[in-house]
This record gives sequence, structure tokens and C-alpha cells, in this order.
Amino acid sequence: MKKPRRTTVEALIFLTVLIVAFGLLGSRMGGGNMLKTIMNTAHDLLLNTVFYLMGITVLTGALSKLMAEFGVVTLLERLLHPLMKPLYNLPGVAALGGVMTFLSDNPAIIALSKDKTFAGYFKKYQLISLTNFGTAFGMGFVVIITMIGYGQLTGAFVGLFGAFCGSIISTRLMQRSCLRAYPELDAPVYDKIQEGGEVEQVREESESSVFMRFLNAILDGGKNGVELGLQIIPGVLIITTAVIMITFGPGAEGVYTGASSEGVPVLPWLAGKVHWIFEWLFGFGVMALIAFPMTALGAVGAALGLLPTFAAAGILDGNAIAVFTAMGMCWSGFLSTHTAMLDSLGYRKVISKAIGAHAIAGLCAGIIAHFTYLLFTAVL
Repeated sequence: MKKPRRTTVEALIFLTVLIVAFGLLGSRMGGGNMLKTIMNTAHDLLLNTVFYLMGITVLTGALSKLMAEFGVVTLLERLLHPLMKPLYNLPGVAALGGVMTFLSDNPAIIALSKDKTFAGYFKKYQLISLTNFGTAFGMGFVVIITMIGYGQLTGAFVGLFGAFCGSIISTRLMQRSCLRAYPELDAPVYDKIQEGGEVEQVREESESSVFMRFLNAILDGGKNGVELGLQIIPGVLIITTAVIMITFGPGAEGVYTGASSEGVPVLPWLAGKVHWIFEWLFGFGVMALIAFPMTALGAVGAALGLLPTFAAAGILDGNAIAVFTAMGMCWSGFLSTHTAMLDSLGYRKVISKAIGAHAIAGLCAGIIAHFTYLLFTAVL
């Protein structure tokens, strides 16, 4: 009897929330204008944002595959190897996970973590913290290239530095909280493997000619880029449309016409109540900018879909790019991936600790990026 009753209550609550939300928007915009704006915004995002992002993912996918095929990823892993222990308290081979998630997306770290040879280098609490470490670099290549495309090279690389700092904070906080709550995790995952060993996960040796390896790499990488581009479509169209509807106001003349990117500015109104926090910590002079990090919590691809609207409104400056890059990379949709990633590793009990550590780290990444950008521009 409980299950049908619970289902009925959930259905009634859902319908109430849905009716209230659309009712409030419709009362301000007009029912017809609201529906037209939803459709026009989704259509505009599909044509002008999704296909643009897909073009980037195809190109970056091909480039990342080339880097793996011709040993650049392995070289990067060896160069970063000495930094892992002092910065992250992780074995040197963990650098491979950072490189792979930077070139692809968060779940790439799980494929490595489930490999017994790779996991043999870690203690249990270190292996768990890889979810936080890898997520801090998820879709980083796509984010950086997208930001540079808006002519903000300095802001993009300052943001990369902020995300790097955020990754250290997130990983260290996760490890510390896990050891405090579960001291038994301070034990090897498998039998100890010597740190001097090699982990060959990425590059597959081929006897084909260099030309064929090059051709296969760009085609396979481009195909992976198309798949990633398709995966971000629901997030961009659904989440970004919803965020735009509660971020921006009526058209240029102050009236609703049903055009794309109109809405009721609820989010800026709420942020304006504590505007001094966002202005001081992130340098956001326009409260609509808070929509990017809020969206990045669930999907960084959807957050990138906001950039054209910000650019058209003339509020996308170097500081915003720096903060967006840092928080977008560090968070990179972790609320929608952390639970599944830790569940696949068999550590559901630490999900709340991982989410808490990563939320703090993302905020720190944005703050660091903002003040670093201020310092950088003041020196120059």
C-alpha cells in the first residue's frame, strides 16, 4: 500500500511544482510568448551552440587521439609523474588519469581505476580520490578551446591555473575526510606494485604505416568527438534553456515577443540579494553571470551553451572567462557524474564526502582565478 501512495504523492508534488513554475513564467511573459521562447531558445542553442561545440569536440577528439597514438600522452604522463606525490598525495601514474580526463571527460578515470595493474599502485583512499582528481580536469580541452574562441587567451589560461589549484584542494580534502571517517581505507588496493613500473593503457602499438596510423587516429578520434557532441545535446537544450528562462529578461524594448533568450530574471534577483559576495569573490558585476557556474554543477557542456548569450549581451570579459574556465573545468558536471562513478568503484559510502570536497574546491578555483586575473592584469 505504501508504494502506490508514495507514487501518488510524488506525482501530485511534481504536477504542483510544474504548474506553479510555468504559471509564474507564463503570467509574466504571456503563455504564448513563454512557449515560443522555449522553442526558439532550444532551436537557437541547437543551431548556434551545439553544432559549434560539436565541431570543437570533433577536432579536439581527433587531436587527443593523435596525441595518444604517437606517444604524446605517455610523454606528458612521464613529465607530470614527479608532481603527483607532493601535490596530490597520489602515485605518479595518476598523472595519466588527469591527462585522459582533460582530453575526454570525467568517466575516463573510471576505466583506468578498474584496471588492476593501474589500481595496484594505490591505497584504497587514494583510488577513491581519483574521482575528485579526474573530475577536476573533465572536458578541460574542450572548455579551454571554447574559451579561447572568444578571444580571451589570458583568461582561459588563468582559469586553467585556477582549476589546477581546485583539483589539489578537492583531492586532498577527499583523502583527508575518507581517512578520518574510514581509517581502514589506508591499505593497498592490491598487492604492491613497484612505482618504477610502467602502465601502458593508452597507446596501442601498430605495425601500420605512419600515414595509416595518422588517418585512423583522426577518424577514430573524430568519431569519439561526434559521440561526445551528441551526449551534450540534452544538457544544452534542456538545462541551458531552463537557466536562460530564469536568468534574462524581456526583449530590447522591454516587452516579451517570444524571441530566443527571453525570460524572467529570477536567478539574478536572488543573487542580487547577496551581490557583494559574488562581486568580491568572483568579480561578477552582472548577476546573470552566476548562471554559468550554477549550470556547470550539472553539465559543463550546458554551461558552455550560455556563452553566446553572454557575449551578445556584452558581459563576457576576461575575468568572467577566467572564473568560468576554472569553475567549469573543476566542477565539470560533477553532480551528475560523481554518484555513478563512485558507485561503479563500489564506494557509495563516501559519495557525500566526495561531493562536499568538490563543491568547496570549485568555489576555491573560481576565487583563485578571479584574484589571479586581477593580479595578472595589474602587473601588465
